[in-house]
Amino acid sequence: ASNNDHAFPVIMAALVAAVDEHGDLMRMAIASPGNDFRLGACEAPPAIISMYLGDDMTKYLEDFMNGSDAKYVPGRKTLDLGTAEVLPFEVPAEDRNRTSPFPYGGARFEFRAVGSAQNVSMVNTVLNTIAAEKFGEFADRIDAGESAADIAREALKKHFKVIFNGDNYDEANQQMLTDSGVWRIDSGVEAIATLTSDKNIALFDKMGVLTADECSARQDVLHDHYTGTVEMEAYALVDMINQHIVPSVKKASVGPLAELEAAVKTIEAAVAEIHAAESSLEKARLARVLRLETMIDIREVCDAAEAIVPANMWTLATYKELLFLDTHTVTQENGYFDE
Repeated sequence: ASNNDHAFPVIMAALVAAVDEHGDLMRMAIASPGNDFRLGACEAPPAIISMYLGDDMTKYLEDFMNGSDAKYVPGRKTLDLGTAEVLPFEVPAEDRNRTSPFPYGGARFEFRAVGSAQNVSMVNTVLNTIAAEKFGEFADRIDAGESAADIAREALKKHFKVIFNGDNYDEANQQMLTDSGVWRIDSGVEAIATLTSDKNIALFDKMGVLTADECSARQDVLHDHYTGTVEMEAYALVDMINQHIVPSVKKASVGPLAELEAAVKTIEAAVAEIHAAESSLEKARLARVLRLETMIDIREVCDAAEAIVPANMWTLATYKELLFLDTHTVTQENGYFDE
């Protein structure tokens, strides 16, 4: 993409080093309650910040690292749409690997772990800062008389472990990456807390992007946003239980009524505990437990009620309606399905 065969491997080596050193910041930038659910499933990569380069690019950088000066020649394949109106055309042969958080797609990288509802300002700030810092480090060493190729080869040898072209969903591969030292932070709350680590404060201060106080303030805001999101979801669940599920269970005279009423008290007590916590970090940690543990258990109680309450007495949309809206409708007269 640079059209400079000498600069290209140096640029790629700098990006490989940046991702390996600052994968914690990349994970911080995508932290949210939604991503604590999504990462590792739903066509989203796991919370392990590796990078996919594809076989051609990986082989090229590996050869360069070992002394080769060969040009990068990406593989191509012909795509035939099977229509007379569109002639067959060539496209890059590399797959985008949807299980990787940071795949190379030919002339660009994709950060595929960002949540769809997220503001990408922090994401872009992190990506630009870590890339700029590494480019600056390389440039300073080049200005001091070192060879750009030697600097790049040194960086690749040190950071090559972050390159992984396999299946990131495979648990054995996840363990291998974790053991090799690739950044892995499963909890979004703990990922946000890395914003104020000594390493990251020094990075942002060096690049003139954020001061230590600004890092601390943004960390608190991110934790408060995490907590606030969970709190709204918790209160929504309380409303659903009180206004729909409990009345349906009472009307049908079946279902786990006592467990549902206890669940409401459990959620309210957990929210009260969050409010009583002193720091934003402590509040967010409690919120994560509420959302990913307590509310998951309560959801199972609600599902058990839905399974036995007659459909005409159930006032929420059922899984059958949600999943098969194209083949099922509900009549206003009796509330049963017409199939």
